Amino acid sequence: MNENDENQINHYLTFKLGDETFASHVNNILKILEMQKITEVPKSPEFMKGVINLRGNVLPIIDARLKFGIKPMPYTDKTCILVLSIIIEKESVEVGAIVDAVMDVIEFQRDNIKPSPSLGSKYKSDFIDGVMKIDDKFIMVLNMDSVFSTNEIIDLKDTANIPENKNGLQNNDIEN
Repeated sequence: MNENDENQINHYLTFKLGDETFASHVNNILKILEMQKITEVPKSPEFMKGVINLRGNVLPIIDARLKFGIKPMPYTDKTCILVLSIIIEKESVEVGAIVDAVMDVIEFQRDNIKPSPSLGSKYKSDFIDGVMKIDDKFIMVLNMDSVFSTNEIIDLKDTANIPENKNGLQNNDIEN
């Protein structure tokens, strides 16, 4: 990374999961949706809540709390779905992530993001790019491309690409 990259101001979307604030580079965020009915997919991992219809396409939905090992809570009127574009093996995959609340878009210089400390088993440090400090609060910056393992992405892609899934539902049958 050259000096210009480090000093460049980047935009991050901040969101809440429990008491923690996380951030993702805005390049990963395609859309923010209100919570809606999710069609369950049998035999999927616990963190995968199901699928929704997004403009005629099947969008796999994960619960970010469960994915990060945070205790599940009932959804509220602030709960929403972040539609993310993640890159795995040079291919873009869209996935929806349920978060407790979207906060703000903030500007932050890349060189002001500190390396992630050893966080123990609470969070996998391999998908945390670093930590921002704003006032007296710390915000964990996520590397969305590293949140999912290759096998999880394959499972998500398979769910989104099946014209008629195991439930017998076709893409256009899945409720909004």
